[in-house]
Amino acid sequence: MPMKRLLLLFVVLLNCVSVFAQKEEYSIIVKDIETLEPIQNATVKIMKTQQILLSNEEGKVTFMLTGGSNVQVSETNYEDLTVRWTSLNGEQKFVIYLKSKNNKLDEVVLSKESPEKILQKLVNNSIKKISISHRQKVYVREFFMLDNQYTYYNDGLVNFQFDKNNNATTLLVEQNRSYGLLEADVSADLKGYNLNNIMENYSNFKYFDPLLDSKSKKAYDFTIKGHSKNKDYYVMSVVPLDKAKEAIDNFEIIYDPLKKIIVEFTISTTPATLDKVEEKTKEGEKNLTKSFVKVNYRWDGTDYYVLSSNEEIGYNIVLKDKTKNVQIRNSFVTTGFNKQNFTYNDSDVFKEKSLFNKKNKILTNYWDISGFTATDEEKAIIASLEFKL
Repeated sequence: MPMKRLLLLFVVLLNCVSVFAQKEEYSIIVKDIETLEPIQNATVKIMKTQQILLSNEEGKVTFMLTGGSNVQVSETNYEDLTVRWTSLNGEQKFVIYLKSKNNKLDEVVLSKESPEKILQKLVNNSIKKISISHRQKVYVREFFMLDNQYTYYNDGLVNFQFDKNNNATTLLVEQNRSYGLLEADVSADLKGYNLNNIMENYSNFKYFDPLLDSKSKKAYDFTIKGHSKNKDYYVMSVVPLDKAKEAIDNFEIIYDPLKKIIVEFTISTTPATLDKVEEKTKEGEKNLTKSFVKVNYRWDGTDYYVLSSNEEIGYNIVLKDKTKNVQIRNSFVTTGFNKQNFTYNDSDVFKEKSLFNKKNKILTNYWDISGFTATDEEKAIIASLEFKL
């Protein structure tokens, strides 16, 4: 056979292999190398696709990939690790072990500046770093409970378009699904969160407004310590003073003192602080029973953005003849970040507040490769709600 025909045949075969190459599903379990326990909220970046994943309670991430890719894994309390694909032997499921930084230096940090001024500078600089025009692909999901029973679930793959000129977001929904039913007397309360407001509040650090008020010294006690497991970070703890009547939230803010950016924050209430709040008894009023917010930010050397969030809120609604307990659990996970100048039509903009009762639009099994894999327990809950439809 002539050499030219051989070369042509080789090119054709190569193209066929490329066309028919299939994406395969892979799973990674991230564990502590000493305790062998799964690590939750570890960031796993697939270098080939630049997809960002976050490990669940089981330490698990799932993703689709054609061929192989090196993998970067990081978590605040552990040493960063880059794993070569060849060392994983092409297995569909594999375990990555992280080594704890184990700093154990949580002494109180002394500073000439007051913690309130330090926090103000942190917030201002973090807003400055995050305020650039960009698009974030985000997987968002919500679980709803009525009287301790799961009754409704929704999730979606959405894009937040950030405009630095007006510091606002535009929401574009790619896919979504909803399962379960809600009772009419409380459905108005269960329309989820305003997704745009949530992301804007994370980016504008609105949760810290009570601490930045000039009167915060009279309501809160501020303490700064070194991070117990990471020598590069400090931890600011802010707790309500006993005499404070309205302040009920406890704050923990992890930050980088050199870059002057916030890495993570947690806001929670305790039964003791909730006991200070006078119970409401009028019909339609709500009494808070639970409040928890945790937000993580990612700095990859050039870009700074919201990586993930978890919010839980619970309250009792006073009805005419009874009280209903409502609990909502909301999660955001950024799966992609891009500063490219994207365009879209006005008809593409999602103008509602949440995905609540939005008509299902399912093009792919996006939830399996969303960046945040559901645990076995969560999968069972979702399946049971889907079955009820």
